This record gives sequence, structure tokens and C-alpha cells, in this order.
Amino acid sequence: MNQRTLLSAQEVNVILHRLACQLVENHDDFSNSVLIGLQPRGVQLAERLHEILHQEYNLKNIKLGKLDITFFRDDFRRTEKSLKANSTEIDFLVEGKRVVFIDDVLYTGRSIRSALTAIQSFGRPAEIELLCLIDRRFSRHLPIQPDYCGRQVDAINKEKVVVNWEKNNGEDSVIIISEL
Repeated sequence: MNQRTLLSAQEVNVILHRLACQLVENHDDFSNSVLIGLQPRGVQLAERLHEILHQEYNLKNIKLGKLDITFFRDDFRRTEKSLKANSTEIDFLVEGKRVVFIDDVLYTGRSIRSALTAIQSFGRPAEIELLCLIDRRFSRHLPIQPDYCGRQVDAINKEKVVVNWEKNNGEDSVIIISEL
């Protein structure tokens, strides 16, 4: 197995601040906008962005939710192993709101399709945008594109993009792992 670093901790930090700035430009004070992290890995990115928006832009009332898409996936019954769902934590209405889905890596687009179905249980958003840290742009199965993107990567299908967070892995980084 071979791995290479795509983004260092410093580069991840710069990208997070750029993404936060873009969100502020498009959502102003977030009075009609909410952030929804997709379980499990998008939640960590959403929490980091929420923290930056709170601390550096002094936006105190941004609503942050966590959405589990496990049973909305089109492939959840195609495996022999039992699935373990994560929690959904959305304690606000999304009806008429501008929703920003947040996920770490956009790969085939199937997770986002699942999230579009799952969010309907909480109301009908006025608009849904997508923010991802990494866009594997040539791997899409569905016509889904990010509105906000940290970095585009041209990884082949046998390569895996892994996002590490300081909170869980000791440092922020993005690596590409390829099997030899």
C-alpha cells in the first residue's frame, strides 16, 4: 500500500478559512441558512466550519445539524454485513431555509442523492447547496456538483482519499492511499 499527502495541516487550515469566507459571502448572517453535516465524516468538517464562523466572524446563531443517510442509500441492502446507523440531530425546521450540506469527500454523488431524500423528512428547504473539502471530480455516477469545494482531486478508482482531523487522528491532513 502506498500513500501520499495531498494536503498538510496548514493547507487544510487555509482551505477551511476560505470555505468559511465563501459561506459568509453567500449567506451573510445565516438568519435563513442552516448547516447540515452528513454522518459520519461530514459532521467533523461541519463542526470545524461552524467553529470558524462563530469565532472569527462572530456569527453566534448558526444552526448546525447532523444527518444520517444510512437507510436512504440505494445500496444499503446490497451487503451481507449489518449496517450501523449514526444519529440524526436536527432540532430545527428546514422548511423554507437555505440548507448547506457538508461532506468531506464528494465521490460518486450517491451519498448526496441520499441526503436529498433524507432531508425531506424535516421540511422542504428553499434551496440546498453542497460544500465538500475534496471533490473527486471524475468519479461521479450522478450529475451532482459542489457549490463550495476545497480542492479537486483526480484520483483513480483504486485510490482512496482519506481526510484526517486533529480531533480524531492527531493532525489535519488529506492523504491518498493506493494499493500496489
